Amino acid sequence: MSETVLQALMQALDDGQCLAGPAIDDRYKTDWSKSRVSQPLAVVRPRSTEDVSRVLSICHAHGHPVTVQGGMTGLVGASQANDGDVVLSLEFLNGVQALDATASCMTVWAGTPLQSAQEHAQEHGLYLAVDLGARGSCQVGGNIATNAGGNRVIRYGMMREQVLGLEVVLADGTVLSNLNKMLKNNAGYDLKHLFIGSEGTLGVVTRAVLRLHPNPAKTTTVMCAVADEQAMLRFLMRTRQAMGANLLAFEVMWPDFFAFMTTRVSSNRSPFEPTSTMAILMDVDSQDSGSSAALEQLLEQAFEDGELTDAVVAQSGQQAAAFWKIRDSVSEFPILFAPYASFDVSLPIDQVTRFVTELKQRLHDQLPTSESLFFGHIGDSNLHIVVHVSGPRQTFPKEEIDTQVYELVGQYAGSVSAEHGIGTRKKKWLGQSRQPSEIELMRTIKRALDPKQILNPGRVIDA
Repeated sequence: MSETVLQALMQALDDGQCLAGPAIDDRYKTDWSKSRVSQPLAVVRPRSTEDVSRVLSICHAHGHPVTVQGGMTGLVGASQANDGDVVLSLEFLNGVQALDATASCMTVWAGTPLQSAQEHAQEHGLYLAVDLGARGSCQVGGNIATNAGGNRVIRYGMMREQVLGLEVVLADGTVLSNLNKMLKNNAGYDLKHLFIGSEGTLGVVTRAVLRLHPNPAKTTTVMCAVADEQAMLRFLMRTRQAMGANLLAFEVMWPDFFAFMTTRVSSNRSPFEPTSTMAILMDVDSQDSGSSAALEQLLEQAFEDGELTDAVVAQSGQQAAAFWKIRDSVSEFPILFAPYASFDVSLPIDQVTRFVTELKQRLHDQLPTSESLFFGHIGDSNLHIVVHVSGPRQTFPKEEIDTQVYELVGQYAGSVSAEHGIGTRKKKWLGQSRQPSEIELMRTIKRALDPKQILNPGRVIDA
């Protein structure tokens, strides 16, 4: 059967679009985590929606599993192929097809790197609002499939809020093309929302119409030292009220994380003494004089009320980039903090400080040699956790750490996945955030759209 599928794919595609055997590069065999290496049957690289349709029609007819791959920057195993899968790579579906400045939207192929789409919008004086650290590698289709978040969700929302229309190929090869460019369109069910955040389990996104925004021409970056956790929450509320829609980002770094990034990462420098402090990093749209004055007044009042102990306003783009590098140096963890487990969760904002305190204690009680670092987009409920355990253990206690984190998330009515998705690695814990009736409805939708269970099987749910 596998040989039949391979021959059909070879015949359906042009030379160089279907790779097999030794021609399959190692990059298709593992994901960002490098935790497992597989041997796919084939890697197909379609150049059009019609190519995608032909590939899926063949695999559907033979009931052959397909793993969809984008930029391979995911962290939950959604794009990690299994042995014998057909890998459908979107890398050749690349480029901006059209930009409509009047409607403030752009039509892009799913394999377009996020940064390329951002830069194209900027050339026309517009702004694609989703932004994340993997911007140079991640692809728009993957951002849609995972409902990506990033640094500016507090103002613009998740990827879902940026999508006006989609073209999707279903598991049997059927093409659904609704490249809607209108902000208002209530003509029946809005089907695009089935596929946004579905992690490639319901269909393959080939093109998208993305909403664009006015480019924030001037951004002010501020690094603040906050008195304590409760002061941080009060300052967040104060900042929301004072800055309104001009608040672009509100990132929080707990003292252990901030100290790690400013002492153990040699290229970073703390603007504060001592280096172990709870820090807030803000971006504010300051292109008008009113927002600049509001920011100055905000900081003055926060100092007077004891919420802030220090603050530094970036005086140049270089200084702003240095501030953000402190927050974004998470790529150093594999070098400086291994072995470790990382988590992407959401909590009700008013519960996040209690959650951090309780989780630290639980981890210490269960694993006395553990170190835990906390940071994240707290303005939109998103907390990132990194846990390292030292000592002479035979194996890293990942299961024990997962249990402590995810069970506590469930007790706090949080989400086990804020922005990275479920994939295979969080599937066990989905029930901490979703009711059984919700999971069963997900299964019903999966069975309806992919009756042979060929699209990214085993991800998100077991159908």
